Amino acid sequence: MEATHEEQALGSGQVTRPDSREPAFPPSPRPSELTAWGRWAWRTLTSMRTAIVLLVLLALTAVPGSLLPQRGVASDPAAVANFAREHPDLAPWLDRLSLFNVYSAPWFAAVYVLLLVSMTGCVIPRCMHLWREFRSDPPAAPRHLSRETGHLVGPVERPQDALDAAAGHLEAKRFRVSRTDTEVRAEKGRLRELGNLAFHLSLLVLLFGIAGGKLFGYEGRVALVEGTTFANVSASYDALSPAPWADLAGLEPLELTLDDFSAEFETEGTRLGEPRDFEAAVTYSSDDEGEGSTTIRPNQPLDINGTKFFLTGHGYAPELTVRDGNGDVAASGPTIFLPVDQTFTSDGVIKAPDARPGSLALQGVFLPTAVTGMAVSAYPDQVNPIVELTAYTGDLGLDDGSTQSVFTLDFTDLDQVRGKDGKPWRVSLAPGQTARLPGGLGSVTFDDVSRFANFQIARDPGKEVSLLAAILLLLGLTASLSVPRRRIWVRRNDDGTVEIAGRSLSRRPVPPGELEQLADTLGLSPADAGGRKDQT
Repeated sequence: MEATHEEQALGSGQVTRPDSREPAFPPSPRPSELTAWGRWAWRTLTSMRTAIVLLVLLALTAVPGSLLPQRGVASDPAAVANFAREHPDLAPWLDRLSLFNVYSAPWFAAVYVLLLVSMTGCVIPRCMHLWREFRSDPPAAPRHLSRETGHLVGPVERPQDALDAAAGHLEAKRFRVSRTDTEVRAEKGRLRELGNLAFHLSLLVLLFGIAGGKLFGYEGRVALVEGTTFANVSASYDALSPAPWADLAGLEPLELTLDDFSAEFETEGTRLGEPRDFEAAVTYSSDDEGEGSTTIRPNQPLDINGTKFFLTGHGYAPELTVRDGNGDVAASGPTIFLPVDQTFTSDGVIKAPDARPGSLALQGVFLPTAVTGMAVSAYPDQVNPIVELTAYTGDLGLDDGSTQSVFTLDFTDLDQVRGKDGKPWRVSLAPGQTARLPGGLGSVTFDDVSRFANFQIARDPGKEVSLLAAILLLLGLTASLSVPRRRIWVRRNDDGTVEIAGRSLSRRPVPPGELEQLADTLGLSPADAGGRKDQT
């Protein structure tokens, strides 16, 4: 039997080689179609182009929130109801599209989450690349230095000493220098890459900071009369708009007392009655910061461990004492009257459900500076304070379990009190005056006038993070746009010549003076050296 080719090779001591056409390692299995689609979707989602598109889309989806009233806004909780009353046909359709809850709508949350994922997947790899580039040494000189900017080549007596001189010169010019036996590599302007890194990171932190505030913060509103105290529990708020994940049971334990409120208005000229200054003197106490006192002014909020109190408005609270037909006090103390114009003509109601023989309600208008024969105030400060009252009896609607504003009356089951002449009873009172109601219903006394202040209370746990990120973003953007980055190489050739050249890594060219000074240090000049003075 004849030996096979393999046996002959082994017998002769020859080593056979595998067919070069056969792979040394088995090929990796092709990914499934689902895996391939998943990779494509991830690459598309985390691209910078997609992030920019999502950022623009987020800005567009936020536009309705600026044009339409929103639910849960503590500064104007009745805005949506008023809009629905004025536009009964349009409002239901807008509500179906969640346009009254733009910032908590599912479609807005979807865009925001996609943007966060896109920015995270886009920015993190980019930041890692920038960090590695920032820490790396300057790269080796290109093979053909003659193609670079400011190329010069010429003979020197001692090429090695020339490299030493070049390294010392560039280090003195604050270049980052790397040295080998045959060349000097220098780079300057790495602050540009550090700024680029800061810009990308701060943009990501800014998005997460905003998301944190919208998910864990809250906003509320409360009106305090002079001498009253606010305790930071959810039941004490006049209006409270918590974020989806806000912990209302864990609100910052604190108390705030309005000690005094003062307001100053223009007293003459064409600006008569315009506000000049108003401030609220308060005392506060909290577990972390203890007790203290301060003054709150517009744009100067009080910050108690992250919970901020903004002064947003003020008005008057007439102090009235209502006695029923038995002579018992049915209602007393200051009552907030809401201003309706710039002269602080104010409306308010007093409810006395426990009055006898029947429930009693008073509706009034307070005039800080009353004018005879007119139901408006002539000046916003107290010059001639008057309160005008009308009275009602009947069912106030407080026992049916439905919510009712303290500033309005439900007239459904109320009858207006009338005098002996059959006309609606009406009275004007100055401080200290008392009027008796007809039919033995009781009396009302105008005791004094206090002031009240409106406070907007907000807690945004991501606000400081967002502010810091925004500052870092601006600094990083400024550095990445303004700092030029360039490289310079000096190479020793075997024929005893030395080459120098530079390259700009930004839109700004390499400053000609840098290469000229380096050439002078090495004893090279365009006159006695070959090469080109400037080639881009």
